[in-house]
Amino acid sequence: MPAAAALACESVGSPSAGSALRHARAVRCELNQERVSHGLRTLRNDESLALAARRFSGAMVRQRFFDHVSPDGSTLGKRLSAAGFRMARGVGETIGWGSGTLARPAAIVAAWMASPPHRAIILDASFHAVGLGVAPGSPAGVGGAATVTADFAG
Repeated sequence: MPAAAALACESVGSPSAGSALRHARAVRCELNQERVSHGLRTLRNDESLALAARRFSGAMVRQRFFDHVSPDGSTLGKRLSAAGFRMARGVGETIGWGSGTLARPAAIVAAWMASPPHRAIILDASFHAVGLGVAPGSPAGVGGAATVTADFAG
C-alpha cells in the first residue's frame, strides 16, 4: 500500500456478519497509516494469518473470554499452525474490542497505540504481514460491538 493510500482509510461502524471483511480492511489501513507515519513499511495481508485471527475473534465472542490464550489452552502458535501458517521469523498478536464509536477501526487502533505492549507490536519493523479477524459482538455480550484480532508475522 503506498503511503498516500494509507491516509485515506474508510470509516466504518460496528460490523455485521456481512461487513466484517470490510471492517478488517479498514483496521489494516489504520495500522498501515500508523506504520507509515513512523517511517515503517506497510503490512501486507496474509490469508493464513487472517484465518487464524477470524477464528480467534469469533471464539472470544462465542465463548465469552478475552485473552491471548483460549479457555481450552489454545495459544497463538497453535492457532497459526491450525490455519496453515508456516512459522516466520517472529509473530505477534493484538486483540481488542469496543462498542459504539469505540468499535470503529480508528478507535481500535488508537487504543492499541495508547498501550505500550500493543504499540510495540504494531511498530515492530520486522513484521511484514498481518491477518485481521473481526467478529460482530463482544466477549462481554455487549451489542453494537466489534472484537478484533490482529496476527502479525515477520
